[in-house]
Amino acid sequence: MIRRGAAGLLAFLVLMAAALPALAGPAPAAQPAAPLKVLRYAFPVAETGFDPVQLSDLYSRTVTAGIFETPLTFDFLARPIRMKPNTAAAMPEISADFKTFTFRLKPGTYFQDDPAFKGQRRELVAQDYVYTLKRHYDPQWKSPNLYLLENAKLLGLSELRRQVLASKQPFPYDREVDGLRALDRYTFQIKLAEPSPRFHQQILTDAGAFGAVAREAVEFYGDKIMAHPVGTGPFRLADWRRSSLIVLERNPGYREQFYDEEAPADDPRSQAIARSMKGKRIPMLDRVEISIIEEAQPRWLSFLNGQNDFLDRLPAEFSGIAIPRNRLAPNLAKRGIQMEQAPLVDAVIAGFFNHENPVVGGYTPEKVALRRAISLAYNTPAELQLARKNQAVPAQTAIAPAVYGYDPTVKTEMSDYDPDRARALLDTYGYVDRDGDGWRELPDGSPLVIEYATQPDQLSRQLVELWDKSMRAVGIRMVFKAAKWPENLKASRAGKLMMWGVAWSATTPDADTFLALAYGPNKGGANHSRFDLPAFNLLFEKQGRLPDGPEREAVLREASKLMVAYLPYKISAHRIATDLMQPWVIGYRRNPFIREFWKFLDIDTALEAARTSP
Repeated sequence: MIRRGAAGLLAFLVLMAAALPALAGPAPAAQPAAPLKVLRYAFPVAETGFDPVQLSDLYSRTVTAGIFETPLTFDFLARPIRMKPNTAAAMPEISADFKTFTFRLKPGTYFQDDPAFKGQRRELVAQDYVYTLKRHYDPQWKSPNLYLLENAKLLGLSELRRQVLASKQPFPYDREVDGLRALDRYTFQIKLAEPSPRFHQQILTDAGAFGAVAREAVEFYGDKIMAHPVGTGPFRLADWRRSSLIVLERNPGYREQFYDEEAPADDPRSQAIARSMKGKRIPMLDRVEISIIEEAQPRWLSFLNGQNDFLDRLPAEFSGIAIPRNRLAPNLAKRGIQMEQAPLVDAVIAGFFNHENPVVGGYTPEKVALRRAISLAYNTPAELQLARKNQAVPAQTAIAPAVYGYDPTVKTEMSDYDPDRARALLDTYGYVDRDGDGWRELPDGSPLVIEYATQPDQLSRQLVELWDKSMRAVGIRMVFKAAKWPENLKASRAGKLMMWGVAWSATTPDADTFLALAYGPNKGGANHSRFDLPAFNLLFEKQGRLPDGPEREAVLREASKLMVAYLPYKISAHRIATDLMQPWVIGYRRNPFIREFWKFLDIDTALEAARTSP
């Protein structure tokens, strides 16, 4: 009896359990997942890779700035620009003689999860910055940014590099040097041989080149490290199709950080952004998708058709229809498209002259005269008006507006257009047409042929046409050799190009970054012209040791004059950037010293869905 009753009760309970869902009614439907917040935009130039120590190009360093981090950064909204701690717990302690810098990191910053760490969560520690900076001295990596550290003269590091070069042995990362040491788990110290009041600003704010790299990751990936960036930043690399697509995704292990930027009192737009974003956790975006679209027209159409959310630097040829009289066109304003216009803080190098090239290089009067003649013959006003559609201002020196050391009262012949003076200089110094073929020869009678490197995009073709027309007008034969931008960059760093046109963007708001273009020891790095004038080198070194003030400003002016007089670079302009955003992009302001601006942006997914639905 007991067994039969228990079996009956069990069967009843099973039936009731099966019936419960029906008795209770239908189960609630699963809530749809929140739409991903994705920022899509395009680079006009292909990347080279993502290992900070190996990079010098703007576009690759823009990506790495979002993956890696430095102890310091710049406030996104503040004007004038100011520094603030990033992975550091506070601003560094700086000795009175500007030779010792002590950084203390805040605990709780972690590298992204990666196989290199064998399943362990890896915290950022002081030794990581010691290792990161030492990598630039390791000849294996051929760092194009080593010049910045060598200029600063970290005690013992340059000597250690020379020993490695002489012995051809691996770099001894574990050997301690006086100039770079971890004092404890979270504290590292840098000691310099000479005063450098702005060392921390020039080096330890630039995450694209000096962001912390984990030794385990470098040793794990070896020569493939360019494709495997492992950092502590807000984003990580999710997909990479070389020269086609770069996809970044939110780093789920990024430390707790909230939007707390300070806007200027006289900037209502920035104030509104600061109020609306305050307290939001960074980053707000789930993904950043960057396409490589070299031609201006498809890049413009991708934005116009809503395929891209952001247009970084409106191509100049479309300024007439997009921003007539520098105001957003009514048809775009009606769609809710936003416009941001600001100086790029750069120098447009219409052409550098390789000073190790026997034709255009050299310091004797006839060589200087040739470069000056080429500069005067080049139609800079036409470049600004026709190619750049007046979205730039003529350059007087290398130093751009909006950085310390810029003098708006200076007028030079750097951007002058005077073909008559150019012909007179050429005639005076023996660059004449001896055989009657219409082309000038060198003073010794040998052919005068200028080789100019270029790229196969529309803007480059316009500039080539301008160069060709300008040189033909004064009897100089110029031939053009087109290659992809990364290929030209590699050749330029190796000193294999005679001339090339490029732009140089500041990483810090200081004139030093522009004068570095002509400092002799920077050959192969910033100094693409391979210019090496002792008088200039002394001035560059002197200004680097001086604190900001009238004495330093006077030295900056003298150094600028030498760059104009010897003309290692024909600098034509400083560009003005016009950025356009779709109405669902929230929080954008251009800060020329923060490249990873995406971490400060949000996407209104509801507005995006409403505007893009069929």
